[in-house]
Amino acid sequence: MNMEFLQNVQSLLQLFNSTGVIAVFLSVFVLLFDFMKRRIVWDRYPPGPRGLPFLGNMFQTGIRKPHLRATELSKKFGKLYSLQFGWENVVVVNGFDAVKELLIKKSEECADRPHLPFNDILGYTENNEGIIFARYGRSWKEQRRFILSTFRNFGLGKKSLEDKITEEAGFLCTEFQMQKGRPFDTHYIINNAVSNVICSMIFGDRFHYEDEKFLELLHLLEERLRETSGFWAQALNQIPWAIHFPGPHRKVIKVQCKIEELLSVFIKQHKETYDPSEKRDFIDAFLAKIEKVKDDPHTSFTERNLMFTTLDLFLAGTETTSTTLRWALLFMILYPDIQCKVHEEIDRVIGKGRNPSSGDRVNLPYTDAVIHEIQRYGEIVPFTPPRRMIQDVDIMGHFIPKGTIILVNLSSVLKDETVWEKPHEFYPENFLDNNGKFVKCDAFLAFSAGHRICLGEQLARLELFIFFTTLMQHFTFCIPDGEPKPSTDASFMITLVPPPFKICAKLR
Repeated sequence: MNMEFLQNVQSLLQLFNSTGVIAVFLSVFVLLFDFMKRRIVWDRYPPGPRGLPFLGNMFQTGIRKPHLRATELSKKFGKLYSLQFGWENVVVVNGFDAVKELLIKKSEECADRPHLPFNDILGYTENNEGIIFARYGRSWKEQRRFILSTFRNFGLGKKSLEDKITEEAGFLCTEFQMQKGRPFDTHYIINNAVSNVICSMIFGDRFHYEDEKFLELLHLLEERLRETSGFWAQALNQIPWAIHFPGPHRKVIKVQCKIEELLSVFIKQHKETYDPSEKRDFIDAFLAKIEKVKDDPHTSFTERNLMFTTLDLFLAGTETTSTTLRWALLFMILYPDIQCKVHEEIDRVIGKGRNPSSGDRVNLPYTDAVIHEIQRYGEIVPFTPPRRMIQDVDIMGHFIPKGTIILVNLSSVLKDETVWEKPHEFYPENFLDNNGKFVKCDAFLAFSAGHRICLGEQLARLELFIFFTTLMQHFTFCIPDGEPKPSTDASFMITLVPPPFKICAKLR
């Protein structure tokens, strides 16, 4: 019995030794493979910080404020520097000169999007990619052309849409007035107002600010942004199979499912009441297009893509503009002298007897400069969505090979010290000449540039002007009595969002 026991132990030791040798061999092999994978042999490829095995530079870019870390690294490695995310080659582009060279002069070469496993997890597939993350090809071109033409049909660039924005600005003022000068948080009130503009184009109607389903959708969209900008989204891009295991990283799936469930209700209602002879909104127009091209197996006009495109438009049409307006009110209470100058100009040019209109912009140079400075100083969208090089390019003495992922640091452009007079201060005079006239600045790339420039730029500019001037026409905004100055310490959620704050809106 003892002899048998010893033989069993000896067999186990031999097995352990064999397994240990195999484990060591595999570890060395994987490390060598990782090392060889990362060796950059391209001449003039941008330099960058050394990364960790397997992970690369994932933990060196920062999660909470990656735009600041990106700018910090550029001071050490240059305007173009390289990173590794897992085994993906990434080049970060910083500063106006480099960004202009890439986005404008090399626009088509960098117009593609990378394949992100995280999007696969959310259900995106070829020809069902929405618009924001669609690859540069037939699907993206079809959707962009269709969205622009459809939005023009439903008022973009026409007075009818401006009238809707003006009407919504009136509803927003009523909500503010109902607070009776008491402290309140503007967050979801502004979200509701801005969202109603895009809702009128997509769904054909606006929603009451107390509508529970509408509020639930807005909260879910914000939660989705928070999840997709966090650590787990980055981790799932590197190890997508982890989604099959339980844990906090699965929360984004639950949020996505709830959003799709709510949007599917609107789409179903449209299908039930659809009349081919009368297109009421974007969803109707998309349904008509689906029917028209139903025999094309490669079309991007599918019911699944209707869901994703609607979601993209709803997100883009709500988040950036509402976040900008919240920054606007925060800056107005922090800089009351600037607020006073805006009041004086609006009173002189428009008065209080009529609503502001887009035609007033040219006669409100200071107000226009303040709106632009809010976008510049607030750095609302610090990075463009990632791009992928379609072909090899030479740029500013560096070589970037085809397939490289590009991250454009817009924050480094909006606060480029070689361009702006006072880049790190809230200074509307950045957009004014010596005579107080508004002047454009080429480095104002708040909406990006080139082939992938924000397709909602025209709408966003109109909304910002009408909402901001209408609010300033009717109210004086201030910090609640006894409260300290609110912080400007932003949180990164794809956009840079201000911390929670309360204001008092006093009727003028």
